Amino acid sequence: MSFEVDVSITRGSRRIAARFEAGPGITALFGRSGAGKTSVLDMIAGLARPDEGRIAVDGRALFDAAAGIDLRPEARGCGYVFQDYRLFPHMSVEGNLRYGWRLAAPDARWIDFEQVVEFLGLAGLLAARPRRLSGGEAQRVAIGRALLSGARFLLMDEPLSSLDAARREEIMRVIERIRDELALPILYVSHDRREVERLAGQIVEMD
Repeated sequence: MSFEVDVSITRGSRRIAARFEAGPGITALFGRSGAGKTSVLDMIAGLARPDEGRIAVDGRALFDAAAGIDLRPEARGCGYVFQDYRLFPHMSVEGNLRYGWRLAAPDARWIDFEQVVEFLGLAGLLAARPRRLSGGEAQRVAIGRALLSGARFLLMDEPLSSLDAARREEIMRVIERIRDELALPILYVSHDRREVERLAGQIVEMD
């Protein structure tokens, strides 16, 4: 799977621009806080509309200002894993996971519920509510929900930043397994150099 991103957006008095191409594996958007990394993910996901430019995945345009293309977020085939998890507090772990499953069109589903539960080690947590989970457990649920949504690629925004050292290592291993065993492409945001050097095959520096 290939990515072509050439976009810009104005946020207040700032202009944020990114231009890169990426292939399979993990591509990291690396830079200090405030460099615009999350804004780039939001544009790829369809949560923010670029002022100009083009976004294509495997040659399929998700956004093209010149051609008037701007696909809805749910039509873009991406799973977004947020820094703050964004689990539904009124749902159990199972409910959160099955919400992702319901989002996916039947022909887009490539992994089933039981496979995700086993892959992420969630069997003992299915009845729990998010407030009972550790940070690492909550992030595994968020990743599982993204996988079950039929995602063709993942967007990860600082997924380790709010975790302690032990939980960081736990989730880093999960991400490595997604990269190596599921072969799912990931666009990954971080400001931690050691993190991106361990995980990513390509690093896009943003300033």
